[in-house]
Amino acid sequence: MSLKDMSPPNWLDGVAGMTGLIALDKPAGMTSFSAVSAVRRALGEKKAGHTGTLDPMATGVLPVMLGAGTRFIDFLPSHDKAYLAKIMLGTATDTLDITGTVTQKCEASVTESEFREALARFTGTFFQMPPMHSAVSIGGVRLYELARKGIEAAREPRQVTIYSAQLEGFEPESNEFTVSVACSAGTYIRQLAADIGEQLGCPAVLSYLRRTQANGFDLSGCHTLDEVRRAAENGTVLRLVIPVDKALETYPAVFVTQSQFDRFRNGGELALDRLEGCREPGLYRVYGPGGAFAGLGECEEDSTSLAVKRVFSEN
Repeated sequence: MSLKDMSPPNWLDGVAGMTGLIALDKPAGMTSFSAVSAVRRALGEKKAGHTGTLDPMATGVLPVMLGAGTRFIDFLPSHDKAYLAKIMLGTATDTLDITGTVTQKCEASVTESEFREALARFTGTFFQMPPMHSAVSIGGVRLYELARKGIEAAREPRQVTIYSAQLEGFEPESNEFTVSVACSAGTYIRQLAADIGEQLGCPAVLSYLRRTQANGFDLSGCHTLDEVRRAAENGTVLRLVIPVDKALETYPAVFVTQSQFDRFRNGGELALDRLEGCREPGLYRVYGPGGAFAGLGECEEDSTSLAVKRVFSEN
């Protein structure tokens, strides 16, 4: 999805505060939380949230929901991700990436064909151990908080899927291999780097990470923090904001009457036999007369009604 083809939505004109989504190109050296806070400050918006945390060293696609749009974060479709990464052989760190403390150094002599063969073993669905330096929670405590205290916690491997992994380049002088990876949510590229090193019989760390796709957005539709700040300063920031329903357009739309619209907005279910195009189980975008977005409804298996999943309000 690209922002280039999207004009400012009329329903945002004159609205106090921002409601919608900005696809941010997160800079390196900043946490995802700090990046969202920077966007919030630039826009003067009280509420903002993101999907899919990026490590401070990582850059790339970070969808940021604004205002009332934050209530729809969990419903952004397509949780699959894509990355461009560099894997450095011959070095190990306590964080599995180049920002950590070096724990091992050795000579690594691996050819491109050997690396490509090892990389191919990690395509498909398999179980991956979450790294200690991750946001996974055990007993209400984040793993990275335990790791900072030197505590190694017992953890369970999680099922992930790597749809494709391609070798894009090799830099012999630094022993770095550049790879592109398309994967399911919850896949840790740092752990993938370490696992590839283990396959090759040498330590490996992640030296570069850029997320190129997330939640249906790619880098062509993203804006840097500087671009967001400049747009806020010159009054053109609305051009960067995607309406909430546009961000959810993967879900089919159902159109209702004014009375049905009012009922839905007040939390009332809608009878399926009075709706057109709403029969299959799943989520639906609900629109009233004039194209007013009411929110998301859900049709469950064998249900006779469309239940309210989330009501949309600009406040």
